[in-house]
Amino acid sequence: MKIKHPFIFEEGFWLGEGKATISERKKKLPFYTSWEVRKADKSGKIICIQKIQITELSEMMCNHFAFYHVTQKSFHIQLNNQSIGKVIGNGLLSPKMIGWEFRLKKFRFEGFEFYEKTSDPEIYLLHAEYVTSQDFRTVLHGKMWKKEEKIKESRCCESGP
Repeated sequence: MKIKHPFIFEEGFWLGEGKATISERKKKLPFYTSWEVRKADKSGKIICIQKIQITELSEMMCNHFAFYHVTQKSFHIQLNNQSIGKVIGNGLLSPKMIGWEFRLKKFRFEGFEFYEKTSDPEIYLLHAEYVTSQDFRTVLHGKMWKKEEKIKESRCCESGP
């Protein structure tokens, strides 16, 4: 089954940037992100490694995603990172959009992300919002674009889902 989105559903490297709004800060902070999208395995599962750095925050976050049970309109997603551990969510697909959400009531964690394809199929607009039990809210607005060269790996991303 061929999904008509190069982001997530085709092996490659992506870069992104934008502005982050964090509940503790009054100003918008620049953020930078990179994604390594790996080739789907025999079962169709796709592993992705996302690194994200928000300026003025010392720690780079490394997220491991697994996309599986993919259909033309939906998928399941697993997120694993050092802050929250493992979370399972659901995703939706349309010809112009990829989106997913997580709800972990036990830890009062929830969030969503969506990526909207532009007229250039190698550029996506992104919007993400996450909130934790301490009412710590992060909102991201930005864009992603395909990168032709491999992204240097960092030690934060050695473990995965």
